Amino acid sequence: MHTQRPIAVLLGRKSETRRTGFTLVELLVVVSIIAILISVLLPSLSRARKQAKSLLCLSNQRQLAQGWHMYASDNNDIALPGRFAKLSGGTSNPANWFDVGNGKKYRPRWVATMGKQVGVFAFNQPSTTDDRQDYDSKVYACPAVPTWIDERNYAYGYNHQFLGNGRMTEDQFHNFPVNLTKIRSLAGTVLGADCLGTAAGVAQHERKSYNNSGTDFAEMGNHGWTLDPPRLTSVSDRGTGDDGSPRTGVDPRHQKRANVVFCDGHAETMTPERLGYRYREDGAAIDLETVDDMPNNSLFSGNARNDDPPVLPQFRNPGDPT
Repeated sequence: MHTQRPIAVLLGRKSETRRTGFTLVELLVVVSIIAILISVLLPSLSRARKQAKSLLCLSNQRQLAQGWHMYASDNNDIALPGRFAKLSGGTSNPANWFDVGNGKKYRPRWVATMGKQVGVFAFNQPSTTDDRQDYDSKVYACPAVPTWIDERNYAYGYNHQFLGNGRMTEDQFHNFPVNLTKIRSLAGTVLGADCLGTAAGVAQHERKSYNNSGTDFAEMGNHGWTLDPPRLTSVSDRGTGDDGSPRTGVDPRHQKRANVVFCDGHAETMTPERLGYRYREDGAAIDLETVDDMPNNSLFSGNARNDDPPVLPQFRNPGDPT
């Protein structure tokens, strides 16, 4: 009986050895393809991460903003002040202590007062002696700048000049109380927004890194709990309220846009220019400079008009409204 012989033998050739690896050229092609895919995907992943942070920031703002209306409902239709006025005696005067939901706090800023209303408490242990506590709840932190949590040098600023400025000069409030009935356009009035603090009024090349306990006007986030409207005047408040303070302004930290919450509770991501801000060539927000396209307060005034900010008490005429 004959056995079948391999074809290669019948043809007089040795069988070829099967190749099991890649050549150098093939490896280089694969590496090149992977590199191209990474270069394409990384920017997309980065944008996705930034977008996720922006959405979380918007969610935080909307959640806290619900407390703004609740505060007015509990206080005879009066909008909350950016911060309660400082009465004599400072931290030793109980009249300067206010309930923030889980205890008393020395002159809390606006966002902690709103948080109390919705049950999101700002501090694990609020203090009646500490003026510079860090916010403990993650709802108070902007994911894009998670270290900006000092209650003074804060990530979110309040439209206090138009909605409730509790500062006092010559025993007169700068602009308080403000009744909600005075706000004609809730959906068109900024409540609060991402804020750069007084660094907004400083040239970009002169700005300094954020300092949680700092007071330098050029430091990003300095006195960020206050948000000045786009257009100021020589007789309006600005910045920290101290002599020589630059103005504050929005921070376009979310892909060149700022997150903004309005008085009706809705939130948007907007460019500073759409909000009414204008900038010098060095990046500082326009203050008192005269330019062709002037800053505009229509989204801050409460009535959709480009009104001046309230006049400081020392410049008012007798009988002028606040």
